[in-house]
Amino acid sequence: MTKATQKAGAKAKKATRRIRPRAQGTLFIIAVLLGGSGLIRLGGGAGDAFARAAEPEEMAQAESVAGTEAACTPQPGAMAMLEALKKREERLAAREAALADRAQALALAEEQIDKRLADLVAAEEALAATISVADKAAEEDIQRLTSVYENMKPKEAAALFEEMAPEFAAGFLARMRPDAAGAVMAGLDPKTAYTISVLLAGRNADVPKN
Repeated sequence: MTKATQKAGAKAKKATRRIRPRAQGTLFIIAVLLGGSGLIRLGGGAGDAFARAAEPEEMAQAESVAGTEAACTPQPGAMAMLEALKKREERLAAREAALADRAQALALAEEQIDKRLADLVAAEEALAATISVADKAAEEDIQRLTSVYENMKPKEAAALFEEMAPEFAAGFLARMRPDAAGAVMAGLDPKTAYTISVLLAGRNADVPKN
């Protein structure tokens, strides 16, 4: 082998040595780039997978929120029904208030009526007591007058009876003792005596007979 050939071979080896590290570095960079691209793709696929996996849950949550909002949103028909119920409740409250006022007015009227009835009963009792006292006093007065007429002389008593109304004279004569009444009747004018006799007989006409 010639020296020229040897030199050329040595240069080629040196060039080859220089090219190999460069080629190896280039291959490493390419491998790194390919690995990074793969990782990026893998990460993108995983992200898509995670996104696709999360989509049903998010959709379910969105549907749940939408359903809740729809449930909470009052429908027109429900609003009309609530309004009608509210108006009915107001009418019932007003009617109950009116009934309560009417019941109170009736209670007051009944109380006043009871008070007036009590006053009337008290007045009636007082009047009855007064009449009883008056009747008793009148009875006592009539008894005293009757006793006076009985003790008078028949002629003087007959003069008084002539001045009395026949009904009044008949009342006194009915209370007097028979002998005293007979003596007074004997002293009366026959016409007056007859009228008083008719009145005395008529007083006992309605008495039940056995």
